[in-house]
This record gives sequence, C-alpha cells and structure tokens, in this order.
Amino acid sequence: MRKIIYILSALILAISCDPENPVQPETVKLSIDKTSLEFPAEGGGQTFTVTASEQVYLVPGDGWVSAKKGTKTGNNTVVTVEVQKNTVAQARETKISVVAGEEKMYVEVSQEAGEDVSGDGGNQGGNQGGGAVVPENNGNLAWQFAERLGIGWNMGNHFDAQNNGVSGETFWGNPKATAATFTKVKAAGFNTVRIPVTWMGHIGEAPDYKIEDAWLDRIAEVVGYAEAAGLNAIINMHHDGSDSKFWLDIKSAAINPAVHQQILEQVSAMWGQIADKFKDKGEFLIFEAFNEIHDGGWGWGANRNDGGKQYKCLNEWNQAFVNAVRASGGENADRILGIPAYCTNVDISLESFVMPEDTANDRLMMSVHCYDPYDYTLAATKNEWGHTADASKKVAGDNEGDLKRVFEKIYANYISKGIPVYMGEFGCVNRATAREQAFQQYYLKYYAKLARTYGVPSIIWDNGAKGAGNERHAFIDHGTGEFCSPEAKAAIQALISSYTNALTLDDVYRNAPK
Repeated sequence: MRKIIYILSALILAISCDPENPVQPETVKLSIDKTSLEFPAEGGGQTFTVTASEQVYLVPGDGWVSAKKGTKTGNNTVVTVEVQKNTVAQARETKISVVAGEEKMYVEVSQEAGEDVSGDGGNQGGNQGGGAVVPENNGNLAWQFAERLGIGWNMGNHFDAQNNGVSGETFWGNPKATAATFTKVKAAGFNTVRIPVTWMGHIGEAPDYKIEDAWLDRIAEVVGYAEAAGLNAIINMHHDGSDSKFWLDIKSAAINPAVHQQILEQVSAMWGQIADKFKDKGEFLIFEAFNEIHDGGWGWGANRNDGGKQYKCLNEWNQAFVNAVRASGGENADRILGIPAYCTNVDISLESFVMPEDTANDRLMMSVHCYDPYDYTLAATKNEWGHTADASKKVAGDNEGDLKRVFEKIYANYISKGIPVYMGEFGCVNRATAREQAFQQYYLKYYAKLARTYGVPSIIWDNGAKGAGNERHAFIDHGTGEFCSPEAKAAIQALISSYTNALTLDDVYRNAPK
C-alpha cells in the first residue's frame, strides 16, 4: 500500500512539474472591503483594501481626491485616500475607479460642505473660485512665447484621422481643408493653428522609413495656407502613438530594449524627413514631437509602478526628435519645438518630464493638455459648470478653484521659472439649450482668463463633430472656415474676447450665469 502511495505521489509531482502542463495560479476576482468613504469638511485620510490577483490600477475622479497604493501583500493592496479641505459651502462627491484586469469597481467618496468664504452662500462673489495670488507678466521667455501663440485652433480629426492603420484627410468625416479655412480662422481672432498629423499608412520599410511624397506634400500645402493667413502653425505625430496600438508603442518599448531602439531609429528617420521638408519655412512653424503618448491607461497604467521605464523611453524619444530636427539645418537650427509630457498630463509631468538637451538656446516648449473636468468638458454627463450652476447638473466641488489649480501648478513649476508651456488641447463640447450654452461660454471665458493670467497659450480642440453632447466639438468648418452654427460662433467669441479683454478673473467669476 505504501509503495502505491509513493508511486501516486511521484506521478502527481511529475504532472505538477511538467512544463507543458504548468499549474496555473488561482485567479482571485476583484473585491473591495469598502465601497464608500465619507470625509468631514476639513478633509483627511482613510484607507480601503483591494483584493485581486491581477495588477491593480486606480483612477481618482476629481482633483480634490488622491489615492495611493501601498505594497501588494499576496492578493491584497491597501489604498490610502487623501481628501483636501472643502473651501466652498457645498457638499461634494466623486468616485475612485479601481481596475484589475478586465474588472472594475468604484469607491464612492463624499465630503461635507465647507464654510462659505464668499459671504453670499457660495453663489456669487469675487473669490475667483478659490483665491490665489495672481502672477504678473514679468517678461521672461515663457511669457514671451505665450504672447506669441495666444489662443489657437486645433484642426482635429483631420490629418490625424485613420482607418485600420492608414491615415487620411477625410476619413473621419471632415472635408478637405482650403486656404479659406485658415484665412477665416485668423479673422475669427486666433493666433495659432495646430495641425495634428498621423503618418502611419504612408511610411516605408526600415531603415529609411520613407514618408510618401504625396502625403508630405499635402501637409506642406496646408502649412502654406496657415503661413499665408498669418498664423503660427504646429504640426506633430499624432495617432501613431495612440494607446500603444501602433508603431510608437511605449508599452512594448519599456520592457523590450530592441523595440525601444527600433522606435528611436524610426523617430530620427521620420522627423529628419519632415524637418528637411520644412527647413526653409520661417519661425511661424513649430514642430511638436508627439501627441498623448501613454500605454493605454491614460496615465494610470504600468507607468505608475514600472520604476519610470516608460517615462525614460519618452524622454529619450523626445531627445531623438530634437536631435533629428536640429541636424537638418536651415531654419530648423533654432526652430521652436514642442516637447510633450507623458500623456500630456500636468500632474505626471511634475515627476517624469525631462526637457531635452538642445544646441539652440531657449527654443523648447513643454506641451500639456487640459480637459478638466472630464464629465463636463468631454463626456457631457454634466451640463453646467461653476459656482452658480445647479448642484445636480455640475461636477461636485469648487469647479473654478479646481481648474485654477491646474494653472497654478503650471505656473509654479514652469512659467515662473521661465520654462514655456502651451496647452496643445483644451475644450468644452457644444450644448443643446440656451442655459447649457451660457455655462459653456462661462467655462470658456474662465478658462481663457486663466490662460492669459498665468501665461499659458492654449489651443481649443475642434474635431468637426456637429451637434451637442459627448465629443461634439464642431466650431469652425474645416473646409470653408465658416462657423458651424451661431452657437459655435458665440462660444468662440466668448473665448477670444475673454483672452484679449482687460477684465479680471474676479470680473468673469462675478458674471457667471444666473
């Protein structure tokens, strides 16, 4: 009997060690020990525990909440949540997304109302949505670049459009651009146009990575339209790096040195060709290395715990871009270049961004994007914004103060130190009713005044999608340059007038919709 047991044990051991039949670890489904957290007005910290066998990712809902993972022990991860003091007389709530593999759960976070610092019930007043020292334009390099670029327009979903890995000008429904497009964009009051470009589908094999002549010639033709209209122009590499799905695959590059090296070589080859094509163009033209480079997690992916590998890759790609442009000579020897932060995220830039070395002095700008708060500006699940909005129709909390804190970070860490920063994209989708449109205009006015106050030139996103609601950003017809609607015209006029007029943040705040 004992002999039989030994034989069975040996067989079990052999099967368990069989490399063709490995024992799979048990999959533990995602669970959370607390699905809601309540905080007093003064803020504070609490924890909850996540149980899952998959890697855990966190996405806090609003800027007044932060969530930080502790070390994973077995299948358990303790998350520490910190909530800022509530300075407005309104309770607020948000949720933290907890993701593990294909599973997602939420932790609801709520906070009691704070004291009314405005003295009028939190509905009017001149506290600018939180109050802060307003900087003065001291004339440093960052302010000089801001004066030059001003408010700009994105010709989005145009040359960046792609189907099945091939880019095309009209693939996502926009008409072909014309000279009139740019003439009228200039007449509308814009200083700058950003022309996002996706190159895939028009790229030859290694090692030359030859860009198709017809595609490059068409980009050059449209850049010429911008030049003739008296606009600054920015061109980039856009969806070639979308979610690590295409050749600018930072997810693979971070874990595979061979992939990283291949991408460096392709970046150098392609930007060398683009730079050579435009080497005789004047300083109105700016090259922007890439768009929103990330691994598919929108800043909440493996970059959060890979020891900085993805950040290092992007910093080296940015350096290769600068080197390739400068090496082409001509006007490129000192052309202004836009350098994107990881996912163009302001907060992530503070821990990851490295400005490349450059043979030219003071000719680099950092590129970031801002669609805060997402539920209002893009998804449109909320249709009002600001201190006078209906609480049930707005993102909870101090809307103006939360947006202003984005600019305060940019100013404190970059602008005040003479490092130029531009907002390559921002926006606010169109709305259906007159009241909703009033709040859209208020958001754009307040945003523009922040941009001017803190020295951050900004370029509004326009994807040509007409209508109202989620991702509907049509302001100017890409083929004619005409406003898409009277409401679109009113929104753009609100934006540009607020950027150029002499009113203060207090003035804009006091004149919020009633």
